[in-house]
Amino acid sequence: MIYIRIHNSDNGSVVAMCDKALIDRVLIEGEIVMDIKTYASFYNDKLVGKDEAKRMIGEADGIYSANIVGEEAVGIALEMKIIEAENILNIQKVPYAHAYRVEYPK
Repeated sequence: MIYIRIHNSDNGSVVAMCDKALIDRVLIEGEIVMDIKTYASFYNDKLVGKDEAKRMIGEADGIYSANIVGEEAVGIALEMKIIEAENILNIQKVPYAHAYRVEYPK
C-alpha cells in the first residue's frame, strides 16, 4: 500500500507517493535528510494499492513534477514511465526519485 496525493496547480499536477511503511520515518544518510514524518501531509491524501495509484496518476492533469519514495511507489512510477531507473537514488537503502517536466518556450 502507498500514500498518494495529487497536488493540482495552474501549471499541472505534482504527484507525491510514499510507501505506507515509510510515512512516519526520518531517513538520514551523511548530510542528506529526508524528513517524511514532518511532511507526511504532502503524501498522505489516500492510502491505495497499485491499481488505484495507477488510475489516479492516469487521471492527473498534466504531471509536471513527481516526488516518489519507497520500493513500491518507485516501482509504480517506473512502470508508468514517470521516472527512469538511472535516476533512482537511495537513502538508508530506501529508493526515491524526483522527476520534473521542463518545457521551453517556442
